[in-house]
Amino acid sequence: MNKKILIADDDINIIASLKFVLADEGFDIVAVTTPQAALENLKIQSVDLILLDMNFQQDTTSGAEGVQLVEAITELELNVPIIVMTGWATIDIAVEAMQAGAKDFIQKPWKNERMLSAIDNQLALAKSDKKAQRLSQQNQLLTSQAHPGSRAGIIAQSQPMQELLSTLDDLAKSDMSILLTGDNGTGKSMLAAYVHSVSSREKHSFVPVNMGAIPESLFESEMFGHVKGAFTDAKENRIGRFEMAEQGTLFLDELANIPFAQQAKLLHVLEAQQFEAVGSSKSLHADVRIISATNSDLLADIKNNTFRQDLYYRLNTIELRVPSLSERAEDIPALAAHFLESFSAKYHRACPKLTDQAINAMQQYDWPGNIRELSHMMERVLFTCKKDSIETAELMLTGANNAENGAVESLDDPTLSLDEIERKTLIKRLKFHRGNATETAKSLGLSRSGYYRRLSKYELD
Repeated sequence: MNKKILIADDDINIIASLKFVLADEGFDIVAVTTPQAALENLKIQSVDLILLDMNFQQDTTSGAEGVQLVEAITELELNVPIIVMTGWATIDIAVEAMQAGAKDFIQKPWKNERMLSAIDNQLALAKSDKKAQRLSQQNQLLTSQAHPGSRAGIIAQSQPMQELLSTLDDLAKSDMSILLTGDNGTGKSMLAAYVHSVSSREKHSFVPVNMGAIPESLFESEMFGHVKGAFTDAKENRIGRFEMAEQGTLFLDELANIPFAQQAKLLHVLEAQQFEAVGSSKSLHADVRIISATNSDLLADIKNNTFRQDLYYRLNTIELRVPSLSERAEDIPALAAHFLESFSAKYHRACPKLTDQAINAMQQYDWPGNIRELSHMMERVLFTCKKDSIETAELMLTGANNAENGAVESLDDPTLSLDEIERKTLIKRLKFHRGNATETAKSLGLSRSGYYRRLSKYELD
């Protein structure tokens, strides 16, 4: 999209000259002749830069009107660069304009090269500042930071995974929406990040968001952002996930957990490719690639009126199922070795080796928790193994498969704290529902956000 510049000057000849020069450089121009009109325009539309005169009809020499307008624009906290112009240039006016919030100062009559250079410099600085702000908020808000940057970072020796990766490589060349399905813990978020890393958008942000962890009351603020004063606790402007992912990829994890009332708002943004921050009437462009994931049966959810059919078809231009770990047994030895080596480095402990018998037993196990369960098992066994090799018994696969009696006995242990009982109950219920988040939360009588808060509390997420 072309950059948009707002020109505020009471001289229509100046406006005409600027339009001629700037339009030829590919800029879109909005022109007004009064300070009031400039402020009104800024409240209803977004611009990338402002060029304004320091003197209007009320006062043609002092620059006071221009300084007041710069101050008023700065108070709107738009983070848009302002370049001021005047035919009555003095150092005092320049300093006052800069102190009020202007970024540069140009004297009339201007030289086109100087004007265009100043505009290009300010647009580049604004882009850099906005990127820094997005990255800062990502560091504060996003829980998933580490993602593979290449296919070499994904362990996939089995035929099902090789075929899936080949398909994803082809899809990465397009901008189409991808819906990843499959059990929890199969690596859907890692594969979403991989698609981003080999796409044309890889130089921009990959923004994952767990839809089940967002309280319904904060959905619009989290996804679309808000402006200062939009509601009681809105003490500053906030960038939403769509704006964070501008020109990049937005990954909607746990898709089925989007509250039904909010699904229409998400659909509107995807169809219109624009959105408004909470408390603002200005539309922002949404240039993002959408990848989503769920372990839920969305077609069943549609029949049960808990998921919108039109949103489903908007998100699944193509739908791909990620195989469970038990379907890719060939990958288990390499995955287990990878986790052992990673945890060994993390905890500075010697790395034991899995015996052939242990590997065979792992390949026969059904892995209800998939890759996540394998990772936790390797972390645990690194501390419980007292030798340089890991035997089958140390994996405790039988106890994991027959969780019913073990879980009941452990819950009866009078030495357990309330937190320990709650954690074991969550694990048991997750295994019973084979990692299905919706069913697990429902069976425990928890809301989506309450369920995910507990997962995070006990590091089960």
